[in-house]
Amino acid sequence: MSYGCKALLVAVLLMGAGACAKDPAVVPPGTAEADKFLFDRGQTAFKEEKWADAREYFRNIVDNYPQSPFRPDAKLALGDTYLAQKGIENLLLAANEFREFQTFYPTHPRADYAQLQLARSYAGQMLAPERDQSATRDAIKEVEVFLQRYPNSKLMPDARALEREARDRLSQAGFHVGFFYFRARWYPGAIDRFREVLTTDPGFTGRDAVYYHLAEALYRTDKKPEALPYYERLVSEFEQSEYLLEAQKRIAELKGGTPAGK
Repeated sequence: MSYGCKALLVAVLLMGAGACAKDPAVVPPGTAEADKFLFDRGQTAFKEEKWADAREYFRNIVDNYPQSPFRPDAKLALGDTYLAQKGIENLLLAANEFREFQTFYPTHPRADYAQLQLARSYAGQMLAPERDQSATRDAIKEVEVFLQRYPNSKLMPDARALEREARDRLSQAGFHVGFFYFRARWYPGAIDRFREVLTTDPGFTGRDAVYYHLAEALYRTDKKPEALPYYERLVSEFEQSEYLLEAQKRIAELKGGTPAGK
């Protein structure tokens, strides 16, 4: 889905949410620090997973208390309610809230959190490897923005973990295509796709499968000298793998020795 289409969909969703929303949260007359009252009520509703109620309180602060010190946190909390509730529509609305936060508060101390949550809102939309990977690419793009803008953030470990999750999904998609070619015995196509996965994502968690099938494709097209290094990389980089034993046998064969265990 293009950015323009997503923006249009978010606009429609926001209109629908506004049409179905209750009246703004009422603050009892004489309440001191009404914005704090609303924020505390919103946090309580959030903890109880009463998403609509929480949004009512947080939205009241955002819309009606422009000078409140709670307004930035309420804006983030709005996005968090959508993110926690999940579902494609909620994830799109979450992304909208976090992106708006970055626009309104680019230098805020929690801007790094907003950027990471924006990436998470796209990661939540990632599809299975065999399906369209547009959301995966969006997640990678947004987490890369985080890595560039906030190198000293305490959230860096979380960002790195999210980056690996998204890159793994994209690499799995590439591997699936190569494996399809491999099973169809179109080895040139499989070789190209497997090599592309290793080039674009050398840290791919599932690269043992890539090493093995790339080596096998090369082996079966009589390119055994090119195959050997991939078998060896599999054995040297992975202590556990479903392909380990077969790789060891191939190495022994190609080096003129005896397969492991015999």
